[in-house]
Amino acid sequence: MDYKYIEQLMERYWRCETSLQEEEILRSFFSQEDVPANLLPYKELFSYEQTEKATEILGEDFDQKILGMVNEDHPVKARVITMRQRLMPLFKAAAVVAIILTLQNALQGALTDEQAAQQPTMTPIENTANKGAAVAKIDSAKIDSAQQAQAIAPSDVN
Repeated sequence: MDYKYIEQLMERYWRCETSLQEEEILRSFFSQEDVPANLLPYKELFSYEQTEKATEILGEDFDQKILGMVNEDHPVKARVITMRQRLMPLFKAAAVVAIILTLQNALQGALTDEQAAQQPTMTPIENTANKGAAVAKIDSAKIDSAQQAQAIAPSDVN
């Protein structure tokens, strides 16, 4: 028997070019008992479609069965939330900010104490000893006053 027409239909089927009537021809052909060996792998495809059409998808009472299995006997109770419970996350955030600021102030105070201890302090005796020409070279304001004093002093001598 020549199955050339069926093979042509199969090629068109794989390219998605068959009509509904041609697909029905393929289904009826593959539902027969005697199918050639080269087309035997395709028989399962078309017989699968027929067996799936025969099975029921879902019954009308499916929803009722599922809802009956679900435990809806326990009603859901609403929980009362007080204002304190509602604001608790804000209280926690404020506490964290307060702790961070307190630690920052304590750390800053400790660092300034250490810096003050490391700086040399000048005693009043040292302040009086640093006056004169040596200090005037360092301090530009004192250089001007020192030069003025020297300029005035020689003119007074003449």
